[in-house]
Amino acid sequence: MRKLFISGDIEGCAGLAIPAEAHKQEAVYGAFAREMTREVLAACEAAREMGATEIVVKDGHGDASNIDPLEMPDYVRLIRGKSGHPYNMMWGLDESFDGVLYVGYHAPAGNPEFSISHTSTGNSLYIRLNGEYMSEFMLNTFTAASLGVPVLFLSGDEAICGLAKRQVPAIETAVTKRGTGGATVCEPQKVVLERIQEGVKRALGRDFSACRVELPPRFVYEVTFKDWKKAYQMSFYPGMERVDTFTNRLVTERWMDVVTAHCFVVY
Repeated sequence: MRKLFISGDIEGCAGLAIPAEAHKQEAVYGAFAREMTREVLAACEAAREMGATEIVVKDGHGDASNIDPLEMPDYVRLIRGKSGHPYNMMWGLDESFDGVLYVGYHAPAGNPEFSISHTSTGNSLYIRLNGEYMSEFMLNTFTAASLGVPVLFLSGDEAICGLAKRQVPAIETAVTKRGTGGATVCEPQKVVLERIQEGVKRALGRDFSACRVELPPRFVYEVTFKDWKKAYQMSFYPGMERVDTFTNRLVTERWMDVVTAHCFVVY
């Protein structure tokens, strides 16, 4: 029996290259919500083929109502909407899961290798965790690590695939596109779906223990905001200190402190 958690995002899905394509109020959004659904479904089908008996999918983009629930098979439970819990894109994950898969992930704020790189929202110029640009992958992987759950697979742009490999060398990845400046070179949809299925099968066909991540003993979480007024306001979050006009810092030994602060000061 294998119980898997899939966290889905949209910006790393096939073809998506500009902000409007990820925003629900825009006419072009629907095509990419359907693509997000297809890519999540491809991961689910491959996981099922490899023996997964229980799959939970968390819709992790925006208001978390992008994946079409009517397209999900009967062996998948889909979590839609936002609970308000600091785990956010990982809400629903607990110690009972055997592994985590990420679909549609993207490069972090501060990374120049994808045209719409960001971390969680557009409020920050970049976020650093222990001196490195923090991606949603890094944030969510440390959440999984805090629960003892290995991270097995990621699909998304070339930059985030490379960063994922650096943090978790044994993780399987599927590249959907690569960016240069404001341009994005997109892989064909058929190729992306095949890569996702093949990558998930490889990930589930071997020992998961190599994909376990150790939590650092101490966290230095720094947000550099685009707006100095936002930085000033968020400097009053408990435990946060001002570093400069645009940057605030939180230092802690508890991972829950980081995800909670992130939930309140970045959104």
